[in-house]
Amino acid sequence: MTKHIFVTGGVVSSLGKGLTAASVALLLKRRGYSVKLQKLDPYLNVDPGTMSPYQHGEVYVTVDGAETDLDLGHYERFTDVDCTQESNYTTGRIYSNVIQREREGGYLGKTVQVIPHIVDEIKKGIKSLDADDVDIVITEIGGTVGDIESLPFLEAIRELRQEIGPENGIFMHVTLVPYIKAAGELKTKPSQQSVSLLRSIGIIPDILICRCEHSLEEEHKAKLALFCNVDRDLIIEEKDVANTIYEVPLDLAKQDVDVYLIEKLGLHVSSLDMSDWEAMVDTLVNPENGEVEIAVVGKYISLQDSYKSIYESLTHGGIANSVKVNVRMIESEEIERKSAEELLKGVDGVLVPGGFGDRGIEGKIAAVKFARENKIPYFGICLGMQCAVIEFARNVCGMEGANSAEFDPETKYPVIDLMEEQKKITNMGGTMRLGHWDCQVQKDTKAYAAYDEIDIKERHRHRYEFNDELKGKLQEHGLIISGISPESGLTEIVEMKPEDHPHFVACQFHPEFQSRPLKAHPLFKEFIKASMGV
Repeated sequence: MTKHIFVTGGVVSSLGKGLTAASVALLLKRRGYSVKLQKLDPYLNVDPGTMSPYQHGEVYVTVDGAETDLDLGHYERFTDVDCTQESNYTTGRIYSNVIQREREGGYLGKTVQVIPHIVDEIKKGIKSLDADDVDIVITEIGGTVGDIESLPFLEAIRELRQEIGPENGIFMHVTLVPYIKAAGELKTKPSQQSVSLLRSIGIIPDILICRCEHSLEEEHKAKLALFCNVDRDLIIEEKDVANTIYEVPLDLAKQDVDVYLIEKLGLHVSSLDMSDWEAMVDTLVNPENGEVEIAVVGKYISLQDSYKSIYESLTHGGIANSVKVNVRMIESEEIERKSAEELLKGVDGVLVPGGFGDRGIEGKIAAVKFARENKIPYFGICLGMQCAVIEFARNVCGMEGANSAEFDPETKYPVIDLMEEQKKITNMGGTMRLGHWDCQVQKDTKAYAAYDEIDIKERHRHRYEFNDELKGKLQEHGLIISGISPESGLTEIVEMKPEDHPHFVACQFHPEFQSRPLKAHPLFKEFIKASMGV
């Protein structure tokens, strides 16, 4: 029978429930157990796909094309276990399923209510990950205890724990123990009140994860154990890490969090080997090859989480090359107001990530031009590839006014455009290319040197494509198409000849979704290597 761990949060948001869940999953996996993770989000959007990155951070895309919460990125990076459609449910998705079933007569004339129908649909979503080959499912409940929109989810895990029994389900509560600087003290009262709210709806935490800036003293743990009704050994300190989030599982392992969880679930405790993870953290903290500075020129720079997977993947590329990666975050609109020369001067590499809409596009194109003309290593991702093609068409091929049909429908040279079948679809969501797609890498290219294989799969999230009708002139002037979709013939990767540029590579897909701290994505690894001048 699949066991369950339910992760809730209290006091404030952004406590790191996702990182905690991912860290615990890593430790359980290293103990020999098959683990799946999922995030339940209380907002009414059916998924984050239509939400602004300023509102919600990046949209993470799974192998099967689900547009999901960014916490799934933490899950995959820590555990290297692929998430799916079943890994992220929102209130909007739950209600949509229930309403559709009611419209189809699925409730046989009954009055449809939050309890039992909405709650049962949530439980169905949680149990969707149960399988013979899955030992443990970790379910993170978004928001904080006390949020009105979270109540159906909390009721669902209360009922499910009652159904499967305490030996098959654990409540883990992540809470804040704030440090009051004026008093010079840590305060446990907020955590006590958070747990009190949980207990009032029938959930008693089995384990308390205490986020704090300063170490807990014995008196704090004793007070929390007494007033939260949690075993003293299960009051776990999760202190702010000094260098990197990848230290979190190591800190939790030192406190035997995974051992307690495994024992409470009635499972066998096997040995734990984290030596490769420890070595990775040591390389990150103490790199042998100095530093590089990478400019990330984006449209949503002001919110760190908008490019979370990009920043993490750059870090992974640094680990693979034993070099520290410093990121210079640049708003593309700022380049339009000033100049690429002023804002990009001195960087070792330029990365232009994805995005939608025409705001800041000319700034991105200017960044591409600066990197190309000054022979600075360039890496374009999704929209970053499209901007590279536009810039190349305008300034190398002489195709004046070349653009994407997304930004200028009347352009004479729509080097980026919708495919004909896409133009016939009125539902914009239906024109998106999402999830894993095959790509064939051409030999004797930088892309092939990075991957060292021909057949690859990469994750997509975009609508507009490279216009093959105009590729001839681009190729005549030296643009190399080094990756092609075998199903459609669509262009997936472009690059410049080595004699024209030391490293100019751009891809239509999102490689950042498949990069891991122990295994950097090949394109990020080679980009950082090129930025080192190697």
